[in-house]
Amino acid sequence: MINLLYDAIIIGRGPAGISCAIYTSRANLKTLVIGKNESALFKAEKIENYYGFEMPVSGRSLLETGEKQALRLGAEIIADEAVGIDKAEHFTVYCINGEYHGRSVLLAPGAPAVKAPVKGIEDFEGRGVSYCTTCDGFFYRNRKVGVLGYADYAVHEAMELLSFTRDITLYTNGKELDISPAYREYMDTFRVNTKRIKGLYGQDFLEGIDFEDGTKEAADGLFVAYGSASGVNFAMKMGILMNGNNIAFNERMETNIEGLFTAGDCTGVFRQISVAVGQGALAARGMIEHVRKQRGKK
Repeated sequence: MINLLYDAIIIGRGPAGISCAIYTSRANLKTLVIGKNESALFKAEKIENYYGFEMPVSGRSLLETGEKQALRLGAEIIADEAVGIDKAEHFTVYCINGEYHGRSVLLAPGAPAVKAPVKGIEDFEGRGVSYCTTCDGFFYRNRKVGVLGYADYAVHEAMELLSFTRDITLYTNGKELDISPAYREYMDTFRVNTKRIKGLYGQDFLEGIDFEDGTKEAADGLFVAYGSASGVNFAMKMGILMNGNNIAFNERMETNIEGLFTAGDCTGVFRQISVAVGQGALAARGMIEHVRKQRGKK
């Protein structure tokens, strides 16, 4: 039984997400914004091309002001990282510190994640290298697999693979592990290899990993979960239609999954604050219509 059901869950605390939250909150939708303060805007010292500011404004100031506005209107904002989404009757968003349920969801986590810096990784995509444990984990039952990553997202993906195999190694590619307390208790379940990766090897399919120290290790499959989960990661897991490397959407900013919307840099449209804010507003209108229709069915 769901104890708390949000009308709108927004993944991302950038201009698109906060703009959406302002509109949904004003429409009396119970709204939750999930994200860490990791927007590139925090590093922008001067923004001179955003409407309504006579003088330059810092990215930090713009973001903080937007959040204060959303909070004043009734939105909730939590500092957490979304690592997965499911849909049954309603959506469930899985985060590092808990899970949340909602009638509609907005994906606005920013630009697609940067691919892992491993030479030749593209050559094995679809031939042993995967970006979706939900899609491809089944094909590696009782086989030796690896997860390429060093943070909570990688641990979450490794945990999903436990349904198929117990032979799982977390490859950090020389990065220090950055695991939250909520996930540290699971680390004993996997092997961890912190060596820097030189490349991958194999003939028709992936056979293993070469390391810069001259050693190598066999692997049947390698799942990439480098850094944090992006909108593209969620899209691949849920079967969302893509437009190249970006999430496809209609005029309402809705994906091919009813009730799941997108906005901001992950759409691949002109990456400007003004565009993200506008997309967030359009997505909010679609979410408001969707939620009101859902309520009308009760």
